Amino acid sequence: MSDVDPRRPSLTLLDPTVSNYPALHSTFVSYPAASADGLQISGKLQVPQGVPGPLPAVVILHGSAGMDSRGMLHALDLNLAGFVTLEIDMWGARGLAGGSEGRPQAAWDNLPDAYGAYHFLADLPQVDAGHLGIMGFSWGGVVTMLSATQRYNAQYLPSGEGFAAHAAFYPACWIYNRIPGYEFGNLTGTPVKIFTGGRDRYDADAGTAPRLAASLEAADRPLVTAQVYPDAEHGFNMLEASYSYVDPFLYQGKGGEGLSAPHPQAREAARRDLVQFFQGTLLP
Repeated sequence: MSDVDPRRPSLTLLDPTVSNYPALHSTFVSYPAASADGLQISGKLQVPQGVPGPLPAVVILHGSAGMDSRGMLHALDLNLAGFVTLEIDMWGARGLAGGSEGRPQAAWDNLPDAYGAYHFLADLPQVDAGHLGIMGFSWGGVVTMLSATQRYNAQYLPSGEGFAAHAAFYPACWIYNRIPGYEFGNLTGTPVKIFTGGRDRYDADAGTAPRLAASLEAADRPLVTAQVYPDAEHGFNMLEASYSYVDPFLYQGKGGEGLSAPHPQAREAARRDLVQFFQGTLLP
């Protein structure tokens, strides 16, 4: 009998030069946010075809700029590895334009979007409801980390369920346990991995994410790991050209001009690191 799990193939990433796109059923969906206002959140659902199910799934949350190449790239990598993905639009239902002036007042305002996605995926017959992960970029990374806390998880999933793994890309780690509402501790017991660039101007210190992980209480500390790509800026895994912007969260809350810039080496490393993280945490 083979000991190879058909849902855990050898690690292969999307390579557009050889067109190894996975066979997918891709559709746009909407679902209610887990909040009293009943906002209908839209998203792109991608289900691998020809893979025995039910399958693990990952919710993908964009950054302040909105949906872009990052979500698409990582979604296809995960689909190729046998994961269902749901990339959601957190701005459209609210009529927001994105950017530092076109997003909600606080990242926890988007937790209903994330938990609504959890319920939506858990109800799909193609999805293994016990193996749901979440990931996000920048603003979405902040939301991802908050979903790993008992405080917010109990608010939206009082039954004790929750995401089984959390991957946060450059989530401005300086804010945690410094700004009210962004307390990070008393975790749900599920793994959290932080991906950040050593030149990221939000933290303005390459050691911020590792120090956050090391500062946690003994029960939480083994759950959180930080991967720092030394020469990378914010947005290092994007495919778009570099761009600058102003954000009050930059430079540990001092504000100023930031830079999002692709870093091909860090992007390729992160693609592999992310798939391996979810393979190790979500596949049986």
